[in-house]
Amino acid sequence: MSTFNDFNNPHVAKLPRHLRQFIVEQHYEKYTPIDQAVWRYVMRQNYSYLKQVAFYPYIKGLQRAGLSIEYIPDLQTMNDNLGKIGWGAVTVDGFIPPAAFMEYQAYHVLVIAADIRQINHIQYTPAPDIIHESAGHAPIIADADYNSYLSYFGSIGARAMFSARDFELYEAIRNLSILKEAVDANEVEIARAEKLLQQISENMGEPSEMALLGRLHWWTVEYGLIGTLEDPKIYGAGLLSSIGESSSCMKSDVPKLPYTIDAINHPYDITKTQPQLFVTETFQNLIDVLEQFADTMAFRRGGTESLVKAMECKNPATAVYSSGLQVTGIFTDIGIDQDDQLTFIRTKGPSALAAGDKQLEGHGKHEHKDGFSSPVGRLLGATVALEHYSNTQLLEAGITIDERASLTFASGISVQGIARYTRHHEGKLILIGFEDCTLKEANGNVLFQPEWGVYDMAVGEKIVSVFNGAADKDAYEELTHVSDQHTHKVTYDAATQELHHIYREIRNIREGKGDVSSLGGYFELLKTSFRQDWLASMEILEILYHKAIHPQLEKEVRIYLELKAATETEYQKLINDGLHVIQNPVSQLITEED
Repeated sequence: MSTFNDFNNPHVAKLPRHLRQFIVEQHYEKYTPIDQAVWRYVMRQNYSYLKQVAFYPYIKGLQRAGLSIEYIPDLQTMNDNLGKIGWGAVTVDGFIPPAAFMEYQAYHVLVIAADIRQINHIQYTPAPDIIHESAGHAPIIADADYNSYLSYFGSIGARAMFSARDFELYEAIRNLSILKEAVDANEVEIARAEKLLQQISENMGEPSEMALLGRLHWWTVEYGLIGTLEDPKIYGAGLLSSIGESSSCMKSDVPKLPYTIDAINHPYDITKTQPQLFVTETFQNLIDVLEQFADTMAFRRGGTESLVKAMECKNPATAVYSSGLQVTGIFTDIGIDQDDQLTFIRTKGPSALAAGDKQLEGHGKHEHKDGFSSPVGRLLGATVALEHYSNTQLLEAGITIDERASLTFASGISVQGIARYTRHHEGKLILIGFEDCTLKEANGNVLFQPEWGVYDMAVGEKIVSVFNGAADKDAYEELTHVSDQHTHKVTYDAATQELHHIYREIRNIREGKGDVSSLGGYFELLKTSFRQDWLASMEILEILYHKAIHPQLEKEVRIYLELKAATETEYQKLINDGLHVIQNPVSQLITEED
């Protein structure tokens, strides 16, 4: 986007630069009359069915989120409405990295795919689309307990460690979803993409924090049920936006399991219907399970095991010293003593130092372009950690500005150099700068030499937290990986444009802006030139039935649709469900008074 549109929504306005990079314009004018008809059909079906099986606030939430049955939502209208309940919304191009997706949630901003599914994927699409994101996610956040869970999940997920394989999996999923949703889908390319996804999925190794957290997200936010095992209600967006699976999932042959931490042991496949679903009694239980998992994560545990996760990530991560100093970079090495205690950390490439999630002046990735390394632990024989030293204790330890100092850590690492500065944060010593400095391990291995310049030594007894990404993402100029794969933009041929015209005129007639006598002509065109289409004929039948006009034409259209349902099985459920809604009309969303 050339200029950032915050839609006058304070939550969107607060988005940092590294998240804004994913935002695209909605381009509402690009939605075709068929797109609008697809939205209307799905919403009518959802309302007709979901009012019986959805978690009750969902129905009211549709209106509170600024959604109507008749039209694809406009992002400004959604932001106007979501802003009243403390949220916002932006549009993106398909799948974005999981860490970024979750961080948006932490900022109380819904991520909505700008595209809409094709009519031949009207029941379900593996690709994110505006039906899934807006009609699935947006309405349920009107529930205070649920939106608390969603934002808390985002704050936890944004810190989850991931593996290099997670990136490969993300790209494979994104590529397959784009290919499957493309108008000119190539079956050979799809088969190749499916094979690649399967190969990556089967060779992921030990699941990362992000992978496990993704499972919790999938079985709650996307495919969650709430209530009792005997009478669950739908709240997951994947089910709320799938007119096929929202019905089939409630059948007894789909096992319903109590939602516990055990859900992390159940992987998922975005291209298939779910083999089981999880039922939570309350939204508070979702938070309790999330909290249970968060206690196992690197950002809470710190230490050696967490830094190992950072090294496996092979992408920028942040280690937090007990002093509060935050070191961001790609971690490549750690030192461990005979008691398995951490003694040393090292990053490679552009690194940065921060405190309180704010980069320290003079310690950005340009100053530390070749990496950063420093000891961890107490000084030899010390009863107090170095970060707690007073000025007097620093003098007693031989640390005087502009004088040579010699320090030895309990690990045996020694530092010798001229102390040039000290830096504190919230009362704790976090950095000591040395010139003409030599850093050695007990075995004589040199870790830093005088000719390398100023040595900025981190201060801290322990590494108390390790998390994904930079401490100060914007200062670090961290561009979370934006995929090179883009969703396909369609150029419509003359025949498709003619079909668009038919859909547009049918809508105009339904809204009282067109001539009902032309419906017969449009139906003849559909029968002769667009036999693969069924939805336009369904909309013609709806008009004829509700206006009680042209009974012979109504009968002809109905027979045509019933015959198509009987002979073309791929349309059977869609047509029968459409006929049901015509007989049991849905005119508007439930109102607050209802």
